[in-house]
Amino acid sequence: MQDWLRAWEDGFVPSFWSAKNAMLQAAGAAFERHGVREGQQFVLMCLWREDGLSPGEIARRLSLATPTVTRAVTRMEGSGLVERHPHPTDARLVSVRLTERGRGLRAALDAEMNALSERALRGFGDEERRAFTRMLDALTANLRAER
Repeated sequence: MQDWLRAWEDGFVPSFWSAKNAMLQAAGAAFERHGVREGQQFVLMCLWREDGLSPGEIARRLSLATPTVTRAVTRMEGSGLVERHPHPTDARLVSVRLTERGRGLRAALDAEMNALSERALRGFGDEERRAFTRMLDALTANLRAER
């Protein structure tokens, strides 16, 4: 049997993709209520921790490509979540800064993320949650190691 077929038949691949898609849909609906597209919450989280990062620094912290973050920042700027300013130390770069609206969404998005986590992990005990998180971290490391 081919390896890819075995991965499909043992249930891992369809279960993983189904869970991933369900999480994306639920997250998209939760964040859209606040005018934030799915994925933009991670850019906001970076800026809530340290406002004024360059798109490249945000990309590095999120393990994304800089053009991906640049496109997200452009959309977020259009939505009034962030503004671009000249970088304080490098004229070739821009600094991405939260607007008042972007800063003001922190409590609401934190609540949405917590509710989404609770919904996704309903029925899991504390140790199961920790173990599941460790397994997801290992899965991520395994996949990134082969890039």
